Amino acid sequence: KQWYQRRVRAPFLKFHCFILFGVQVKMDAFEINMEALEAIQNGAASKPIFSKNSCVVFTVLGASGDLAKKKIFPSLCNLFEKKILPPSCQIIGYARSNMTVEQLASKSNPFMKDRNKEVQSAFWQRVTYVAGTYDTPDGFIKLNEKIEEIEKGHGGEKRFRLFYLALPPAVFIPVCTQLKNNCWISSKRRALEKYTQLYSAECRVIVEKPFGRDLDTSNELSEAITALFDEHEIYRIDHYLGKEMVLNLMILRFGNELFRTVWNRERIACVVITFKEPFGTYGRGGYFDTNGIIRDVMQNHLLQILCLVAMERPVSVDASDIRDEKVKVLKFIKPIELDDVVLGQYVGNPTGPT
Repeated sequence: KQWYQRRVRAPFLKFHCFILFGVQVKMDAFEINMEALEAIQNGAASKPIFSKNSCVVFTVLGASGDLAKKKIFPSLCNLFEKKILPPSCQIIGYARSNMTVEQLASKSNPFMKDRNKEVQSAFWQRVTYVAGTYDTPDGFIKLNEKIEEIEKGHGGEKRFRLFYLALPPAVFIPVCTQLKNNCWISSKRRALEKYTQLYSAECRVIVEKPFGRDLDTSNELSEAITALFDEHEIYRIDHYLGKEMVLNLMILRFGNELFRTVWNRERIACVVITFKEPFGTYGRGGYFDTNGIIRDVMQNHLLQILCLVAMERPVSVDASDIRDEKVKVLKFIKPIELDDVVLGQYVGNPTGPT
C-alpha cells in the first residue's frame, strides 16, 4: 500500500486502475463489507421471496427476439443449472411468431456458453410457447389459460407470475394493458371469493430498456404503466448491469482499501468507456431503424457504467442507496452539447441481412 501511495501519480497506475475492471481483486487486509458486495455479484443482495414449494411462472414476452435468445434464455438456463430457480419454476415464451419450443431452443442454444447438453435439454423441458399478438386479447387469454394450467397442476403454497417485456417500447403500453386485463391477479381480484387459495398469486412486470425515445415518451410510458400497476409490481431494469465486468466494479472500488483511497479526481486523469461489438445488426435492423444505437446503449448501458465508475460509496448495498448515489453523479454532469460530440455512420450493405 505504501509503495502504491508513493507512485500513485505515475501515469502507469492511472492506466492499470482500468485494465483491472474485469478482475475481482481481494486483499484480506483491505476488505470492506465484502459479503454484501459479493451478494450483489451473486444476485442475492435482496432477501429471496421464493420458497422451494413456490409455483413460479416466468413469461418472456418477445421470446423470438434477439434479446431473449442471446440474454434472457441463457440467463434463465444458468440459474436453472445453479439450482437458483425454484424446482417447480416453469417458463413460457410468448411472441407473434408461430414456432415450437424446439425452434426456440435451436435459436438460443448457440448463446449458452459451454453449457452441458443434458442441462440444456432439462432446461428446455420446462419451457412452453404461446403465439399471439401484442395488442389484442386473444393471445393473452391463451397465455393466461396456460399459466392457470401450470398453477393447477402444481398445487404449491404460493404462486408467482413474472412477465418479462423483452420488447421495443412502442408496444409496452398495449402489452401491459392486455396483461392487466387478462393475466393479472391484483390484490382486489384476490379478495373476491372465486380467487381464494387456488388463484392467489403475486404478479410482477419487468420492463427492459430503452424506456421511450425521449423524455416526453418516457414520461408517457411511466404514467401509463403506473396507472395499470402498483409501484411494487413494476421492475425497470437494464440487463447490462448483470455483466460480470459491471458487477465487479462495485467490488473493485469499494471492497479494497487500495483502490478506494486513490479512485478520485486527484489520482485519475482520464476515464475512457469504450463499447465495442464485433458484429452487425443481425436481425435487429427494424429495431435500430426505430431506436438507433445511441438510444440502445448510450443513455442506459453506458450511463450506468459511468455512474458506477464515478459515484461515491453508497451507505449500503440496498438498491435505493445505490440509486441515490448514481443520481448525484448524473446531476453533476453538464448537459451534452453537439460541439462536444463526434458522430459517425457506417455505410450499410443494401444486399446484406437486416
